[in-house]
Amino acid sequence: MPEITRFMPPAGGRKYPPFSISVRHGPTLYVSGIGPMGPDGVPEGFAAQFALVIQHLKRALAEGESDMKNVLKATVLLTRAEDVAEMNRLYAEAFAADHLPARTTCVVAALPIPEILLEIECIAAVY
Repeated sequence: MPEITRFMPPAGGRKYPPFSISVRHGPTLYVSGIGPMGPDGVPEGFAAQFALVIQHLKRALAEGESDMKNVLKATVLLTRAEDVAEMNRLYAEAFAADHLPARTTCVVAALPIPEILLEIECIAAVY
């Protein structure tokens, strides 16, 4: 049976992404939902929040020995339906056209921190 490795915030804390936990099982990495928490809190505006989530996602993937090209499945949670079109545009910029993962997008009533407009979780292959 393949070894299970957990990538959790260190005891002293990890700056960013602060609450993300990833679990690698064999050649697969599972990355928990990542929100747009930055050093100054949550940035204003959907585009700024999306950019920060992608930055954090890249860091979490690298920590688990993967990258954006190896993302197999992504789940995007949005708190506002009106952000879907912009999310689709930004998502297409974040993932190369020849490496688009399968995706589920849901509009939810709220996320744990009220000013957060989105969260992304994913499953990736490990290289």
